[in-house]
Amino acid sequence: MTKYLFFSGKGGVGKTSLSSATAVMLAKQGARTLLVTTDPASNLGDVFGQEVGLEARAVQGVPQLFIQEIDPNQALQTYKDRALAPLRELFPEEFVQAAEEKMSGPCTEEIATFDQFIACMHQPDYEWVVFDTAPTGHTLRLLELPSSWSLHIEESAQGSGQTCIGSVDALAASKEQYDNAVRALQDPQTTTFVFVTQPARLPIDEMLRSANELQKLGISNQIAIVNGVIPEDERTHPYSSRRWQKQEPHIQDLKSRFEGPIGYMPLYADEVKGIGMLEQVGRDLQYAIQL
Repeated sequence: MTKYLFFSGKGGVGKTSLSSATAVMLAKQGARTLLVTTDPASNLGDVFGQEVGLEARAVQGVPQLFIQEIDPNQALQTYKDRALAPLRELFPEEFVQAAEEKMSGPCTEEIATFDQFIACMHQPDYEWVVFDTAPTGHTLRLLELPSSWSLHIEESAQGSGQTCIGSVDALAASKEQYDNAVRALQDPQTTTFVFVTQPARLPIDEMLRSANELQKLGISNQIAIVNGVIPEDERTHPYSSRRWQKQEPHIQDLKSRFEGPIGYMPLYADEVKGIGMLEQVGRDLQYAIQL
C-alpha cells in the first residue's frame, strides 16, 4: 500500500528542503519513493542539481528515488492534447480549434493540474509519495478538489449532464478516482500531513489556521516541524542567545495550541543543497519525527 506525506506551510519556511531530505531518507532505507512538487515557485531542481519535469525522473546518486514537478501550464497542454487527439482524427481543424478555445478557461487549468495530482497519488510502483506543496492557501484548495469535483460531477449528472470540461459519462472513471483520493487523504494509516513552520508568530498562526481547515476536511494525521531553531550548544553565544530568546516563546505557544507531534530542526550554517547535505538533514529528521 502506498503511503503519502504532504509538506506544507508558509512560503520560505523550508518545505522543499525538508520534503527533499525526507524523500532521500526513505529511499536510502530501501523504499521506492516519488517526490512531487506542486509549487510553481519550487527550487526542487536546484536542490538536487538536475532537471525536473512533468514525468518522474530518477535522481542521480540515490537509487529508489524519483522526482516530478506538476507545472500548471504543462499539465494544461498535456490535458488538451489528450482530449483533442480523438477529435483531430474525426473533424476539420476549425472544429478542433473551437473546442480548444473552450478548454482555455480556469476550470480546465484547475482540473488539468488536479488530474496530475491524482495521477501521482495513484502510483502503485512507489511505497511512498512525498508532496512538496505550494504555500498553504494553494494547498488547501488542491486538497479540497477531490470532494469538490466528485460533488460537481454528481450534481451535473442529475442536471444537464455536462460539466465545465465535458460530459458526466466521460468523467465517470474520474469520479471514482476522486472518491478514492478522498478516502486516502482521510486515512491516518495512509496519509500524514507535515506542517513546516518557523519559530515566529506569522508562520505559526498560518500553520494553526491551516491545521484547523484540514481537520474540517477530515485530514487528522498531522505533524508540525519547527525549522531553523537555534541549536542548544549555540545558545550561549551573544547573537544566537538573542535569537533564541525570541524563538522560545513562539515554540512554547505552538506547544500549547497544536495537538499533534512536534519536531524541531536546527538552523544550518550551510544551504540545504546536494545529496550530501540532504542526507545530513535526513538523519536529523529521523530524530525529529517518527513516520
